Amino acid sequence: MTSRGKFITLEGIEGVGKSTHCAFLRDRLLESGLTVVTTREPGGTRLGEAVRGILLDPSLPAMTPLTELLLMFAARAEHLATVIEPALTRGEWVLCDRFTDATYAYQGGGRALDMAAIAQLEGLVQQGLRPDYTLLFDAPVPIALARAKSRSASDRFEAEVSEFFVKVQAVYRERAAREPLRFVSIDAAQTLPEVEDALRGWVRKLAL
Repeated sequence: MTSRGKFITLEGIEGVGKSTHCAFLRDRLLESGLTVVTTREPGGTRLGEAVRGILLDPSLPAMTPLTELLLMFAARAEHLATVIEPALTRGEWVLCDRFTDATYAYQGGGRALDMAAIAQLEGLVQQGLRPDYTLLFDAPVPIALARAKSRSASDRFEAEVSEFFVKVQAVYRERAAREPLRFVSIDAAQTLPEVEDALRGWVRKLAL
């Protein structure tokens, strides 16, 4: 009988290098002989990527915070059913660039939506599924936003003011403090080689 895979999420505000770090982590896990699926939120499926386009497009009319929240969970429901859960059942490891912690941080912290309402949607959509590990890449807001602005035109979230990201980051840190066994906080203000060394060290601790 195939053992269930592990679900690893990568979190952090814009500009902390999650996509780069996700690729590096995937390669280290592949070297250990694991089968790895990489994906992202919002997105991960054809339907989810279409929703992502709506959520990030700065040219579209403004949407209410509740609309944003429901779109996030609609894409997540499809993502879980068609990508994440089947891969875990097959014994594969799933690396996901953002997941529900981002919803608490962005829609709960940044948009000031009711955390209890987010928790209700989490229960409905995820049916108890949660990440086994969450890597939180943490850097001072000014540093992270400067990096994000240097790489491309801003999407709808990246165009938010710095105070928005201060609130987002505060929720991330609160959640990490509450769940130290799940969260691994990594100083993303370090150089890329230093962050990669931290990731190598974490993979070694998994005793694969």
